[in-house]
Amino acid sequence: MDKKVFFKVVKILIKETKRFKKPVVGKLFEKDDPYKILISTIISLRTKDKITEEVSLKLFKVADNPYSMVKLNTTDIENLIKKSGFYRNKAKVIKNVSQTLIERFNGKVPDDMEKLLSLKGVGRKTANLVLSLGYGKIGICVDTHVHRISNRFGIVKTKNPYETEIELMKILPKKYWIVYNELLVIWGQNICKPVNPKCKECVLNTLCDRVKVGK
Repeated sequence: MDKKVFFKVVKILIKETKRFKKPVVGKLFEKDDPYKILISTIISLRTKDKITEEVSLKLFKVADNPYSMVKLNTTDIENLIKKSGFYRNKAKVIKNVSQTLIERFNGKVPDDMEKLLSLKGVGRKTANLVLSLGYGKIGICVDTHVHRISNRFGIVKTKNPYETEIELMKILPKKYWIVYNELLVIWGQNICKPVNPKCKECVLNTLCDRVKVGK
């Protein structure tokens, strides 16, 4: 897929994804504070959107800032987020991140990539979501959907999400950086699935290179 076709694909996705539900983190917290975005993104890892929404709202009714979160013990947090995958590890991360925010950043989520990555348990995907949704800073958040579909399109040939992020930053106009993640997450959840993608009903059928897609 060349750049001109890729830009056309992005424009089509902007129009076509409007008929589907937005990813839960963007839907719930894009106009809210960075702390909720940070914590809900941690909860969302390997967890379905419906559960992420339910669990995040349940947790934030009890503690919606780092100061109230650290007052809970790890078991309390575990019980509140128990429906999410790997909830025990996530509870430890949430507790630790909240404590670190208080100790190092006066309880405020930093708006800097390097500082966000210094938080134990926070990776580039989470950091980019916080920066883009929480602070409106441009960046390309690359999760499994973005990495997989960008390679399936044929616009990049990369081995991991970090490589994909770097290559997309060279290709994609900055005006699409923030929205690109949401577009591909929606498309990956509904049409361009990891297994048995719905190529026959996909509006991008004739544009996509369908790299490594079987029948």
